[in-house]
Amino acid sequence: MSTRVQVILNQKEATKFRSQALKESKSLSAWLWDAGKKMLEMNGRAQPLADPASLKSFFKKCKKREKGQEPEWEDHKRVILEGYGRGGRP
Repeated sequence: MSTRVQVILNQKEATKFRSQALKESKSLSAWLWDAGKKMLEMNGRAQPLADPASLKSFFKKCKKREKGQEPEWEDHKRVILEGYGRGGRP
């Protein structure tokens, strides 16, 4: 059994959503449905870091996933300041 749901959007939001739906060759309804499903999937995968064990596990997974070594803070600052010196242009 299907249920009809009404969504109230302001004109700007509705235009953005409709435009994105058209880019993906979907109806607005299908696009909103997909967006809702994605949010549910993302929330279902999220694991709260509520205790030291879950936090330790989180950082262990991050360490396995990342490659290379994090630059030192001084290197980060140098790159940022160089960018400001160029006016933010590459």
